[in-house]
Amino acid sequence: MIWPTKRGTPAVATGIDTTATAAPPPPKPSAAPAAEAAPVVKVPPPKPAAIDTQRLDRYTELKVTLHQKLIERINLAALETMSREQVGRDIGDIVTDMLKEINHALNMTERRQLVEDILDELLGLGPLEPLLKDPTISDIMVNSATMVFIERRGKIEEVGTRFANDAHLLRIIGKMVSRVGRRVDESSPMVDARLADGSRINAIIPPLALDGPVLSIRKFSKTPIDMDKLVGLGSMPASCAEVLRGVVASRRNVLIAGGTGSGKTTMLNAMSASIDSHERVVTIEDSAELQLQQRHVVRLETRPANIEGRGEVNQRDLVKNALRMRPDRVILGEIRSGEAFDMLQAMNTGHDGSMTTVHANTPRDALSRVEQMIGMSGIDISPKSARAQIASAIHVVLQLERLSDGRRKLTSIAEVTGMEGEIILMQEIFKFVREGLGPNGEVLGEMRPMGIRPKFMEVLNARGINLPSSLFDPYRAKTPPA
Repeated sequence: MIWPTKRGTPAVATGIDTTATAAPPPPKPSAAPAAEAAPVVKVPPPKPAAIDTQRLDRYTELKVTLHQKLIERINLAALETMSREQVGRDIGDIVTDMLKEINHALNMTERRQLVEDILDELLGLGPLEPLLKDPTISDIMVNSATMVFIERRGKIEEVGTRFANDAHLLRIIGKMVSRVGRRVDESSPMVDARLADGSRINAIIPPLALDGPVLSIRKFSKTPIDMDKLVGLGSMPASCAEVLRGVVASRRNVLIAGGTGSGKTTMLNAMSASIDSHERVVTIEDSAELQLQQRHVVRLETRPANIEGRGEVNQRDLVKNALRMRPDRVILGEIRSGEAFDMLQAMNTGHDGSMTTVHANTPRDALSRVEQMIGMSGIDISPKSARAQIASAIHVVLQLERLSDGRRKLTSIAEVTGMEGEIILMQEIFKFVREGLGPNGEVLGEMRPMGIRPKFMEVLNARGINLPSSLFDPYRAKTPPA
């Protein structure tokens, strides 16, 4: 069936192009009389084009119908021994025949795209494949079978990706988690897992998710990231990067704090590039996503309980085991509960240079969160003793933030200096000072030194790491805003 477009040009209803027609340009203001100056007319930016949901739904229905018919005709076991190109050639002929059978006409470009989408269903993750292949997308958020959002360059937008129904979405989720030995069903309706490329996924399904299965994917760059790249992206100035390299090389224990999506894992990956290649590093995560760049790395991952409720291995178990593996450093992806106590013990017993992350809004809040998690360990310890453990174990706290304009920035470098009574003492070495908003809503500001010479400078100097004192001088020439 032919459906007319707005311009009157015929287009196939189930065409592959999911881009909606662009909004018409705003009318030009009429010319002012010659004797008067032309008034300044502010034209609002065009609104995003609406998604043609009916067209997308028709195409999704066609794709799923052909996919189901195809499964009945082909030998699925043979697909494992064939390349994608070979499968594509064979399926292309079958799809052409099936389109003739249902009397559905598509041009060559549309038919080629349809074959690619069916290949994604057979060999990959269906409608998600194009989003996973797009390097500009950092997050994929599937709220329902017909509502998918992405984050690109810090901004969230809806896309035209569709699933046939909840069962289709649930099948794709099951395909993801089964590859890493996880499961998701009514008895276990929440799951954390990872994809082959390291992307982190979280899924929650009914009865906990009321409107159908929900899927969140956090993608990670396939290219290694280091401090220089973060400087180039504007996440921090070069002076801060130089200090952090010294912090890692001098084996200071680091706690990285921030909200969801603030870049904690990215910072951890970048800092790990400064670890000496001769050191043995053990990483512990719920779902492995760290991308350390050394050869001598041992990666450990937790395991959920089986269907009988047995066999669970949590982060605390892995931290205890890691200490028996002769690590030079222990890197814990994120502390959430009682493993905080064991991690502090590791930092206090010869495993200097260890690092971890925590969800918190300020450096002071980060230490409070760690104190609360020590209480979850079940160990009877007084608040003063817990704080003493924290003060002696953690040397540096980094605060990360995703700003209102979508950019992720390092906003604070603070040093833990000890205890006074029952209070943990901290001093802020660098702080991001906001200076307002730019014309396009971007946050203006810069990372400034607070004029404090950190105590860890003595350790750096003892290890032959000499940082210029001018890095901490608040009166030096201002650095360009990051």
